[in-house]
Amino acid sequence: MLDTLYSQPAVLARFRAAPLVEERDRYLQLCSERGHNRNALRKISWLLLVIVTHVPLNRNMIALPTIERAAERHKKRFKRAHRGYRCASSRRIFIGTAKRFFQFIGRLAQPVQRGAPCESCIAGYQRFLLNERGLSPVTVESRCQHARHLLMSLRPRPSSLTAITVNQVDQYLIAQSLKSRRWSRPSIATLASSLRCFFRFAEAQQWCRAGIAAAIDSPRMYSGEDVPRGATWEEVQQLIAHATGDTPAQIRDLAVILLLAVYGLRRGEVAGLRLDDIDWQAETIWVRRSKQRRVQQFPLVRCVGEAIIRYVHEVRPRCTHRDLFLALIPPVRPLSASSISALVRWRLRALGVALPRVGAHCLRHACARHLLTQGFSLKEIGDQLGHRRASSTSIYAKVDLDGLRQVAEIDLGRLV
Repeated sequence: MLDTLYSQPAVLARFRAAPLVEERDRYLQLCSERGHNRNALRKISWLLLVIVTHVPLNRNMIALPTIERAAERHKKRFKRAHRGYRCASSRRIFIGTAKRFFQFIGRLAQPVQRGAPCESCIAGYQRFLLNERGLSPVTVESRCQHARHLLMSLRPRPSSLTAITVNQVDQYLIAQSLKSRRWSRPSIATLASSLRCFFRFAEAQQWCRAGIAAAIDSPRMYSGEDVPRGATWEEVQQLIAHATGDTPAQIRDLAVILLLAVYGLRRGEVAGLRLDDIDWQAETIWVRRSKQRRVQQFPLVRCVGEAIIRYVHEVRPRCTHRDLFLALIPPVRPLSASSISALVRWRLRALGVALPRVGAHCLRHACARHLLTQGFSLKEIGDQLGHRRASSTSIYAKVDLDGLRQVAEIDLGRLV
């Protein structure tokens, strides 16, 4: 691979004289297969040369502190040579590239992970939620993480669940609500409910004291108190216009935004779309509902289909991935749910849209409000959004201000 990147004999000899030349050549070949262009490969090869020069290779396994110390030496040398220009980013790039390279050749020492106390109990709880309760993997991971964080936060750390008291759990919930980035009341209620479920299971297994689950209090919640705050349909139209263009990012982002706004999909559902989910002959699209754990069929709207076709033909990298949306910057990889929310957040903030929570989910709320103003019933809106219960959709009736004004203007004098 080095022979294709450098033609000068002196430069090529310098790269080949450095240690781990065969390993570096195989790593560059992997980067080339992942979509890196020639300029990027030359930068990576230079970084690898610096890494094998600064990192001590006398040990079989390279630990992360060793890489960090080498990065500090490189940072000081880079600072003297470039007068401090981007020395912080050079350290970060050095560490990231070194970790990936040594992991690729099997010489990166894994740090010792300090697990949470009673990890075996959490593993049993996880199996119970998956096999007995049948919850989705995302919900199971969230609930186990809540229990794990509680056990890691207690001081002194308990050796067993029998040492935990109700007062410690209450103090933990209070501490979460008083943090600088404190949790909201609904979040605290969700956390308390998750811990209550964990201790109820632990009590059934006789792992902890009886009565802890029943004693965990959560904030009082009122039905329908949380009104969804989404972008207006005018702001959605401005967002679509902002993403309309000829750059690769605009072409891809337009297809993502249209799927979020027209169908009201969740960010994870957009990230989970695959090329096989679109039937171009029948003009339909299949969506995997993340919460319902089923597949739902939609007619393919013309503007959405045209945006997807243009993205696939002009922008999407040619690779073996079957995921619909891919990252534009190598290495080629599927676009994650958080990346989808980030691109919507960036474009909304560029337009100056002020919302408590700016992200992909606010387009889902905007879709529901737009359907409501167009006269669709709550049942039809719920089917479009993939709600399992009508109560999940009825909350959008609270934000239909035009409809509420019409109700208030009705003359009820003859009926009184």
